[in-house]
Amino acid sequence: MLPADFASSIRTIPNYPKPGILFRDITTLLGDARAFRRAVDELVQPWAGSKIDKVAGIEARGFILGGAVAHQLSAGFVPIRKKGKLPHQTVRMAYALEYGEDEIEMHVDAIAPGERVLLVDDLIATGGTATGAVKLLKTCGAVVEAACFIVDLPDLGGADKLRQAGVSVRTLVAFPGH
Repeated sequence: MLPADFASSIRTIPNYPKPGILFRDITTLLGDARAFRRAVDELVQPWAGSKIDKVAGIEARGFILGGAVAHQLSAGFVPIRKKGKLPHQTVRMAYALEYGEDEIEMHVDAIAPGERVLLVDDLIATGGTATGAVKLLKTCGAVVEAACFIVDLPDLGGADKLRQAGVSVRTLVAFPGH
């Protein structure tokens, strides 16, 4: 499978979660052993052999991908979750949604100052959650090396927003529109 073939492994569901949205469902890619393995390999490739201390995955599909990426890099894994889901003392960051605001958090002791971190999620759209995650990681002293996503929705500007904030972005497939 070539990287350009990732699009064919991703199901598109029209009008979900609301009319006019084309939902990009990566569960079909995850269910295809070859496509899943290739996606993880492609996400890892730029950092293979370099020192990444932790991979931070954004709830929930970022946990699946981030765990696999962390394993390949021999790095630790840090879950970034929605507010109220973690059992230990947390640090929290608010981030902007299309309409309103939400919060994400991670354990206060998940990242040591100076650790090199790779942020992973399935999809980058407006960049609100990813930008919040980068701010959260940096608040704890992390050096955010890059953010990786399988899907980019470039018309929504999230990847560009991260790049403008000084974060390198790797995506495997772009879909126009939203």
